[in-house]
Amino acid sequence: MSALPLLFTAGWASGVNAYLVVLLLGLLGRFGLADAVPETLQRSDVLIAATALFLIEVVADKVPYLDSFWDAVHTVIRPIAGGVVAALLAGQDDSLPELAAAAVGGTAALVSHLVKAGTRMAVNTSPEPASNIVVSTAEDIGVAGIITLAVFNPVAAAVVATILLVIGLALVSLFASRIRRALRRRRARRTARHVVAAK
Repeated sequence: MSALPLLFTAGWASGVNAYLVVLLLGLLGRFGLADAVPETLQRSDVLIAATALFLIEVVADKVPYLDSFWDAVHTVIRPIAGGVVAALLAGQDDSLPELAAAAVGGTAALVSHLVKAGTRMAVNTSPEPASNIVVSTAEDIGVAGIITLAVFNPVAAAVVATILLVIGLALVSLFASRIRRALRRRRARRTARHVVAAK
């Protein structure tokens, strides 16, 4: 069977939380639960780094506005991670050229990252911090569940990831005006700080 569903799902999940994807795939491979996971992802140094970065993301991703800053920083990191993970998985399977696999994983990661970042901007317009914690926790649980499903049933996982991506795009479109207001407020605060500093 083609590895395409697994590559797409891993890319989608990397756009939400790349460190958790690397950690879960590495652990599933390390404990012999997934033959499709390359040894590179199972190495101790990779697992330790992924664990440390995942723990940092767990905290940063639940703090209003810090989460949006974290997302901005990861606009490059997550698509690259999605592409690399997909290329490594394709290298194990040999059913798809690694460059094509990287394009699939990287593109899926970029789109899901933009959905996540846009959704978070909308959530940050809410006056209370609990919504950030709820959304972030749901994202982490969703990534863990879909990656685990992808290892055992990649087609079903790809279908779920596609549905979530479509819903996410619809939500970002729906909340576009709220996101624009949040960006305007952020620019206004930045301008005010510059004016104060110049005095």
